[in-house]
Amino acid sequence: MNEPSLLIRLAEDDDDFILGLVPRFVQFDLPAWRRRHECIEGIRRDIAHHLDDQPPNSFLFVAEDADGERVGFLHLQKTQDFFTGRTNCHISDVAVAPGHERQGIGRALLQHAEEWAREHRCALVTLAVFPGNDGARALYEAAGYGTDLLRMAKPVG
Repeated sequence: MNEPSLLIRLAEDDDDFILGLVPRFVQFDLPAWRRRHECIEGIRRDIAHHLDDQPPNSFLFVAEDADGERVGFLHLQKTQDFFTGRTNCHISDVAVAPGHERQGIGRALLQHAEEWAREHRCALVTLAVFPGNDGARALYEAAGYGTDLLRMAKPVG
């Protein structure tokens, strides 16, 4: 597989493209207590907030292929590590557009996140992933990501 020729730039007037990829975040088996439509709405609401309000320490990037077609996006947030107080970079969202999977775009977006984190003196790059998202988990593990904390849940209502 060849590395794709990509331009990864800050998002600008890309709201519809980015929000259009939100369903990609739930195209796998979810935990039994999660409802797909609720997850989609929650993710859409969060990303829209970051697009509209542009809070500090929140950065959205869009990947374009050699033809200028938008093929993915990345949302990074600078965070403070709970244990050490150091600055971390959290990958809040990363998605590849349908029809562009398995072309190295996700890997390129991860590499961009890591380079950005180094430039901004982050100690760690963190991310969260649903357990049923086998494709994303395999990509993250192949890129060297490992489990840091494991969030567990139990419905009580």
